[in-house]
Amino acid sequence: MDLTGIHHLTAVTADAPGNHRFYTQVLGMRLVKKTVNQDDVSAYHLFYADGEARPGTDLTFFDWPVARERRGTRSIVGTGLRVDGEAALVFWRARLADAKVRVGEIVMRDGRATLDFEDPEGQRLSLIDDGGAGTTAPWTRSPVEARYQIRGLGPITISVPDLAPTDAVLRTVMGMHPVRSFAAADGAAVEVYEMGKGGAAAELHVAVEPGQAEARPGAGGVHHVAFRIPDADYEAWADRLAPVRLPKSGPVDRFYFRSLYFREPGGILFEIATDGPGFATDEPMASLGESLSLPPFLEARRREIEAGLKPL
Repeated sequence: MDLTGIHHLTAVTADAPGNHRFYTQVLGMRLVKKTVNQDDVSAYHLFYADGEARPGTDLTFFDWPVARERRGTRSIVGTGLRVDGEAALVFWRARLADAKVRVGEIVMRDGRATLDFEDPEGQRLSLIDDGGAGTTAPWTRSPVEARYQIRGLGPITISVPDLAPTDAVLRTVMGMHPVRSFAAADGAAVEVYEMGKGGAAAELHVAVEPGQAEARPGAGGVHHVAFRIPDADYEAWADRLAPVRLPKSGPVDRFYFRSLYFREPGGILFEIATDGPGFATDEPMASLGESLSLPPFLEARRREIEAGLKPL
């Protein structure tokens, strides 16, 4: 009963139309689900992924009218997006510079070629050369050539002021394995934890930053990170988390997957999510994301919900 990797990451935007333009037209990702936050139906929940909307490729956003994030510790501070080969990074550096995006130089970090950049709201992203590991499902209508497209998520980096309590939960509750450490460019010690078969798609990086103030959530920040499990393991994970003395949700059915939420000791929101049933449950794979999708329990409120959403 192991976590198999990163499932999705959910961040915050205060500009849904601009967010949609950037992630589909600049990054070339596919909008695979246009829905609403099930706990706040006034807000979009936008899901961008690969051509087949596979778990592990989903970068998602809540659309909230909030101020920018104040950066700090006790937060998710970096989102890795995997590409294949250093030639892809060269392509992306030129493309992002042409788009007037804040972008750095290609560097080696933790043994992988990496390109850091930010979206227009300051979301901290990195393109990571994963060496072509695993399978890929390019989006045929992407403005980016298939060979350069984003392949999926990972690794994800969190910041905590004290490693010990977070380490205990990662190892004893979540079954992750510490495999190595490295020094970040700012000098912070970063511990690397591995899930399942490992690799960039199945790593959580923990930066230990005791001198930083706590982050304040906002646009350009990250709300939570979700980790993958097979559908058949869901009840066992619910039982495993039930006695753990951490703030948690209990079982939650998100219609497209089933979830379990809890806060690790550093205060960061984690989610454990099933691979299925997937985004093609309520619309054809060929037309994912082209219209507003609502889970069955919200369908009766469609007219009201649509009236409260701004056009993309």
